[in-house]
This record gives sequence, C-alpha cells and structure tokens, in this order.
Amino acid sequence: MLFPVAGIEVAPWIPFVAGFAVAFVCSMGGVSGANLLLPFQMSVLGFVTPAVSATNHLFNIVAIPSGVYRFIREGRMVWPLTWVVIAGTVPGVLLGVILRIKYLPDPTHFKVFAGLVLLYIGLLMVRTLLKPPAPGSDKASSEKRFQELVRTFRKKEAKSNGPLPRITINHFSLKTIDYSFYGENISAPTMGIFTLSAIVGVVGGMYGIGGGAIIAPFFVAVFHLPVYTIAGACLMGTFLTSVVAAGFYQALAPLYPHMAVAPDWILGLLMGVGGMIGMYIGARMQKFVPAQAIKWMLAFILVFTGGRYVAGFLL
Repeated sequence: MLFPVAGIEVAPWIPFVAGFAVAFVCSMGGVSGANLLLPFQMSVLGFVTPAVSATNHLFNIVAIPSGVYRFIREGRMVWPLTWVVIAGTVPGVLLGVILRIKYLPDPTHFKVFAGLVLLYIGLLMVRTLLKPPAPGSDKASSEKRFQELVRTFRKKEAKSNGPLPRITINHFSLKTIDYSFYGENISAPTMGIFTLSAIVGVVGGMYGIGGGAIIAPFFVAVFHLPVYTIAGACLMGTFLTSVVAAGFYQALAPLYPHMAVAPDWILGLLMGVGGMIGMYIGARMQKFVPAQAIKWMLAFILVFTGGRYVAGFLL
C-alpha cells in the first residue's frame, strides 16, 4: 500500500500491529508509545520528513482516548494534575512545532539532545529502582497495598459488589496538588509540574512524542508519585498536546510547499486504530501488573530510545 505523504510503500497490517504493540505495553505506564513509533517510522519505514512528527501526533489523537476512558471509569484520573500538565504543554508544543519546521527539518542534531535527556531521566529512574527507599520514606507505598487489594478483589469478584478505590482530591492551589489514593495522602508541586510540562511540550511538538515518555518517569522518579495515579493524567496531557500539534502542523503546511509537513492521515489512522485497541487493553491490564515492573518498563523505554538516538549520531 502506498502512503503518498510519507513517500513509502508498506503492507497496511504492519503499521497497525506496530501501533497496537507499543500502545499496549506503554499505556500501562502513562506513555502512548509514540516515542517508539518515531524511530520505527524513520528507521524501518523510511519516513524522515517533518511530517513524521505530525503523523506521530495523529497516532496519539486516535489511540489515546480509549485508555483515558478506562482510567476515568476506574476513578484513577487526578484532574488537577491533568490540567496543570495541559496548561504547560500546549504553549510549549506550539513553539516546538515552529522550531521543528523552521530550524530542524533534519532532526539529526536535535536527536542527540533528546537522546541525552531521555538517557538522563531513564538512568535516574534505574538508580531509584536499584536503591530501595529508607523505611517509611516511600511515598508510593500505596501501590503495594493497591496491588494486594486487586488480587483479593479478583478472588472475590463474584461475591463482592464493592468498587476498587478511587482517587480523592484534597487540595489544589498554585503551590501544591494534594490527593488521596487508597488511604495515603500524595502531594505534588504545582509550579514544578507546570515548568516540566512546558519544557516537555517543546520536545513533544518537535518530535511528536507527546511528552508522556518524559513526564511519567519524571513524576515517578523525582516527585515520587504512584504510577497507578499518574498514568491517566499523562495520557490526557499527551492527547491534548497532540491535538494542538497536529492541527498546527496542518495549518503551517501551505507555508512550506517544498517539504512534507502535514500528517500522513492514512498512515496515522492505521497506527492509531491499532494503538486505540492496545491502549484500552493496556489500561485495563495495568492494575494487574506489579508497579515495579511498570517502572522498569518505562526505564527501559527511555534508556533504549535515548541510546538509539545518541548511537545513531556517533556511529
């Protein structure tokens, strides 16, 4: 099948399966998988113009809503956290789109920068995972209790009518976001999250990765937020960021007739539909997967992707 914008010819089931696979695995940690689809499109499919970033955003738009719906339904959306992420990423993504088209149509040099950032966060997360917290200092200890509750719930599901715990918002201000998760109070710095989101928005706008691949591990490794509570917020932020970015790429396309800028809609929809199915299944399965396994998965994704970007420049 020919994809005219991308300028490639490939069997349609290949992008569909690729979208499903990355979304299924990555959605459990609040990551859409677009960061893995980018090197797949560039290295495997040979899609290298700025339109690849726009197409990646289109994948997010189609794939993410099913996962967000599942998190909302299960009461695991921290809405104040979500709005702060969106407020930071939207202005950043507009700047990122302009920088990508005008100054970096060839992404080689920016890949090095992005790779170093991803490697830093990934290695920071690995360090956190290898170094156990001091007794009583683990702010995400509710994850273990939540996991135990899920196991009990599954055994007694036929007899029990009680729902699983839902997130409760206690306080929201410019200083902090405070919420409760299964009997534990969690606190996050509002302005710190806003600043991080704005920086990630620039990166997301340029490369089409949405930002979840950076924000989610940072929330876990630096702010020590339970992974079960931040996945929905990260996915929602990535979704709205991608809506703005894809629309902006499409609007700017007529100004750059000499190169492909607008998304490849057919390719993006194929990957997105596969991602939509994978995202829903991944969001549903997340609560049955140990939190430690999800964290290691995120760390691997960051180190692998970052290492690939840097190695590609050096070799």
